[in-house]
Order: sequence, then C-alpha cells, then structure tokens
Amino acid sequence: MTKFNLKIVSSDGVFYEGPCESLVIPAADGEYGIQADHEPMVIGIYIGSLRYKNDDGWKTVVTGQGYARVDSNGTVLVVDTAERPEDVDENRARAAAERAKEKMSLQSSKKSYYQGKLAMTRAMARLNAKKGNKLVGK
Repeated sequence: MTKFNLKIVSSDGVFYEGPCESLVIPAADGEYGIQADHEPMVIGIYIGSLRYKNDDGWKTVVTGQGYARVDSNGTVLVVDTAERPEDVDENRARAAAERAKEKMSLQSSKKSYYQGKLAMTRAMARLNAKKGNKLVGK
C-alpha cells in the first residue's frame, strides 16, 4: 500500500513523525479516513482517539482539540495533547471525570458548565482509549 508522511505535533513537541498507510481522525461530524494522495483539506480535530497504521500495525493516540492539514503527500496534525493509551493513568482520568461531573452539576455559569463538559469529554476519551474502545460520546 502507498504511504504518506504523518506528523503529529502536540504542545509537548513532536509526538510522531514517520510513514503512514492509513489515518482515522476524530472530528465533530464523525471520523475522517486519510490515505496517500488524499485531496488537500483542513480538518478540525475533536477530542478522542485517532488511529494510524504504519509498518508496526495500527496505533491509537488519545488527542485533544486541534486541526489536521492534509495534502497529497503528507498530513500534519497539530493538537493540544497527544498520548498513548498505555500512558493514560486510569485513576487520574476517573478522578478528572468525577471533578468534571461535579462542575457540570453545579451550573454556576454557562462558562463553568461548558468547561466541565469539555473536561468530561477529555476524561472519557482517555478512559475509552485505555479500555480499547474507539468511540467517544459527545
């Protein structure tokens, strides 16, 4: 299968750079599949799990929000966070989900509610990836 160059950059630096056969990106309106010679486009990345296939097989990455710039011979993803499922601390993610749930229930302001909702989405994405689930509720 034809390969393209994939580069994933997070706030911590370059997370991955190398060959890729296939890429699946989480977006607000579903998932986008990318392969070599894809039509150029820009995609808004939603919090969740992206997957890419290289010579070692399929890899999963838990990502925060960001964007992807796709062209015919490469794709660059810029996200606020990126981590491997095996690096997720399950206890910490559960605690973050509980804090977010509490923040949402207080409803002290719309801003506070949406911050809680965003934190809950992030925590659930991390927990789902740790368990091997692909889908994250919105």
